[in-house]
Amino acid sequence: QLSYFCSKAGDPRPGQPYKGGNFCAFLPDNNEGLKTAKLLKKAFECGLTFQIKSCDGEERVTWGLIPHKTSWDGGKARNGYPDAQYLQEVGTVL
Repeated sequence: QLSYFCSKAGDPRPGQPYKGGNFCAFLPDNNEGLKTAKLLKKAFECGLTFQIKSCDGEERVTWGLIPHKTSWDGGKARNGYPDAQYLQEVGTVL
């Protein structure tokens, strides 16, 4: 599914359309994971989860500066688990 949105001040070309995307991240199903999910929701509502980058003259949505685990495996090097420090690190960023 492809969606188009309008960029805002601070984006590469404010007021111009850009393509949306599908993003998926994982958290553990425990108390720390649920606490982190609430903080990530708040960050999303404040517009901090994603950013717009210009690539070859086209604006695209990408992850922002908040780290997300996009895989259940592969470890820290591949944005996955296991990563014993992730919840602490993302909590500090949030």
